[in-house]
Amino acid sequence: MRIASRGLPPLVACLAIAYPWLVPNYYLVYAATLTVMYAAMATSWNLLGGFTGYVSLGHSAFFGLGAYGTGLLVVRLGVPWVVALLVSALLVTVFAVGVGIAAVRVRGASFVIVSIALVSMMNLIVQGWRSLTGGSTGLQVPSPFPDLHRGQTHIVFFYLFLALLGLALLSWWYVSRSRFGAGLRAIREDEDKAESLGVPTSAYKVTAFALSALFVALAGGLYALWFGSLDPIFVFSILISSYMVLMSLLGGVRHLYGPLLGALIVAPAGEYFLIVLGETQIHLTATGVLLVLVVLFMPDGIIARLTRKRAGPSIPDETAEQRLQGVSP
Repeated sequence: MRIASRGLPPLVACLAIAYPWLVPNYYLVYAATLTVMYAAMATSWNLLGGFTGYVSLGHSAFFGLGAYGTGLLVVRLGVPWVVALLVSALLVTVFAVGVGIAAVRVRGASFVIVSIALVSMMNLIVQGWRSLTGGSTGLQVPSPFPDLHRGQTHIVFFYLFLALLGLALLSWWYVSRSRFGAGLRAIREDEDKAESLGVPTSAYKVTAFALSALFVALAGGLYALWFGSLDPIFVFSILISSYMVLMSLLGGVRHLYGPLLGALIVAPAGEYFLIVLGETQIHLTATGVLLVLVVLFMPDGIIARLTRKRAGPSIPDETAEQRLQGVSP
C-alpha cells in the first residue's frame, strides 16, 4: 500500500502531462487549464491558510494585481512577457509584505475583514485610474503566441500553469519539512504560546503571506497573457478568493494534495453549472452553500475523512514544543 501511494503522484503527473493529447477537443483543454490554474492558486493560498490558520479572502487582490501588472508592463512599456510576468510578481510580493505587516496584527474575523477590504480597495483603484488601466472597460493584453490559434494557446498555458502548480506543491512540501513550517504550525495551534517559545510570529506570518501572494500573482500574470482581456470586476472578485478557500478546505488544508483535490472537484463543477445555468448568479449561491457545508461537516477535508489519518505528505498534529524541536509524536 505504501509503495502504491508513492507511485500514484508520478503516475498522475504523467497523465497530466499527456492530458492535452488524450482529449478529443480544445474545450476540454481549456477547462483543464482553468482547473490547474485554480489548483495552483489554492495550493498557494494554503501556504498561508493551511499552515497558520489565517483565512484570507483577499488573495484575489494579488491575482488581479499580478494580472494588471503583467498586462500594463507588456502594453504600456513593451516589456517581454516573461520579464513582465516575473517583475510584476516580484512587485506584488513586495506590496504583499507591506500589507502583511499591517494585516497580520489582527486575527480571526478581523483578519478576514481586512483581507476583503484589500480586494475592494484594489478594485476601486483600478476602475478609477482610467488613464492607466482602462477603468471599467478593462485592459486588452496581446497574446505572447500570436502565431498559434486559440486551441494551441490553451495547450501552451496548460503546461505553464502545470509548471506553476508543480512549483507551488514543491514549495508547500519544503515548508512542511522546515523549521519555518514548524513555527507556522505552532502559530496555527496557539500563537501566544508559540511567541513565548521564541517563534518570531510576526516575521513568520508576513513571510508566509508574501510567499503565498507570490504564486497567486504569477497565476494572475499568466491569466492575463492567456485570456488577453482583463475585467477588473472579475480579477478583483471575492469569488476567486472564495474558490481558493473552498478548494483547500474541501480537499484538506493539512495535506499537500488537499487543494489540488478540491480544485479537481470544484473547478469542473463550476464550469459545468456555468454551461447548464448560463450567466446567472445561481452558481455563486451554490459556491457559498458548498463552502458553508464543508466548514460545518467536513472541516478536515475529503482526504482526512477517507483515510481517517493524514496519509502522505501532510501537516502532522503535534504540540508546539515538538514542532519547534523537530520531534514527531
